[in-house]
Amino acid sequence: MLTGKQRSYLKSLATELDTTVYIGKAGLTDTVIKEMDDYLSVHELVKVKIQEGSDLTPRDAVNQAAKALGADYVQAIGRRFVLYRPAKLVKIFLPK
Repeated sequence: MLTGKQRSYLKSLATELDTTVYIGKAGLTDTVIKEMDDYLSVHELVKVKIQEGSDLTPRDAVNQAAKALGADYVQAIGRRFVLYRPAKLVKIFLPK
C-alpha cells in the first residue's frame, strides 16, 4: 500500500510518461493484462488509456487490472490511469 507521499511522487513521474497500453472494445483481455504485466516488470510504472469504444468504466478497469497484476493504483484522470508495481531490479526509489 502506498503512502500519500509515495503516491504524489509517482504522480509526478507519471506526468512525463506516454500512454503505453490501450484497452479497447474487448476490455481487459488476457493479452492486455500480459502487456501491462510485461511493462510493469521492466518499468514499474504504466499509464493506460481506455478507448472510447470500451464498455469499462475507469474505476472498474483500474480495480480489475490492479487486482490481476498485484499492482498499486496511483491515479486516474478521465479515461487514463496509472499503476505501480516494484520490479525485481528496482528503478524507482520511493520516499519513506
